[in-house]
Amino acid sequence: MTKTTTEEFKINGEELLSKVKQLINEGNVRRIIIKNKEGKSLVELPLTIGVVGVVLAPMLAAVGAVAALVTECTVVVERDEVNKKDAVEGEVISKK
Repeated sequence: MTKTTTEEFKINGEELLSKVKQLINEGNVRRIIIKNKEGKSLVELPLTIGVVGVVLAPMLAAVGAVAALVTECTVVVERDEVNKKDAVEGEVISKK
């Protein structure tokens, strides 16, 4: 069973798009929520394993539009947490 953890980052509008791109590239992010100073959700990006290219472009355009409008915002990140006992490590099967 996969647990989900939540992180929050307070950043300014200029850094928003680069931060969202960085988070998407990390790969273990389930959802990104962008909130304004008052805590109101402006954009919610559900991310699945198959989200790439054509689907990602409109999402990033929306983030760019929000970045142009806000001076300060909070990025809430939901991540899949891998349980250490569930993690699979490499195993040597045969050694020659």
